[in-house]
Amino acid sequence: MNGEDKKEALTLGVLEAVGERPDMTQRNLARRMDVALGLANSYLRRCVRKGWIKVKHCPGNRYLYYVTPKGFIEKSRLSARYLSSSLMFYRKAGESCLAAFDYCRANGWRRIALCGISDLAEIAFIRAQEKDIKVLGFIAQAGGKDRYLGHPIYRLPERPSGCEAFLVTDLEAPADTFKRICSHVDEHRVLVPGILEWRPAAGAANKAPTRTR
Repeated sequence: MNGEDKKEALTLGVLEAVGERPDMTQRNLARRMDVALGLANSYLRRCVRKGWIKVKHCPGNRYLYYVTPKGFIEKSRLSARYLSSSLMFYRKAGESCLAAFDYCRANGWRRIALCGISDLAEIAFIRAQEKDIKVLGFIAQAGGKDRYLGHPIYRLPERPSGCEAFLVTDLEAPADTFKRICSHVDEHRVLVPGILEWRPAAGAANKAPTRTR
């Protein structure tokens, strides 16, 4: 997500929260959006300046926030943009995963692990079935749950027995995940799907082709 997309996502989060609960406190807003209090306050003030939210002062030093008609228009625009972006991500992610699985099949690899817990991992898990690729499990950093989508989560140096290839599905830090995996396995078996828009510096074999229409 680039800077502009993040700004719009936070703005949409504020408008949705205020639309659902006019008595939402700024602290609760920050908690709901999973951001720092100062950042939540900043975006709330921005919405007020833009005329998207109206503030009403109430007894007891309380405030009520209302989404204005102009704010509802902006909320609808951002919601439509987010949905369009999400659908585009799903399509592109699916295509790049299928391309990676074609690469696996061409090399005789049918048993893989997905490296990173994310929306991309879920998409890869679903699309793998179309190419008769078996996902043995997931590799993630220490902590968190032990299973995902009904499959075990491994912490390096542990990895699935009989695994023939590894697909990076970490959306937050794909480069770091790639390096961690390569420190334990042959880097030519570690693939990076095109949707991540990042490529390892060496080894063309790592560069799983991106399927396009």
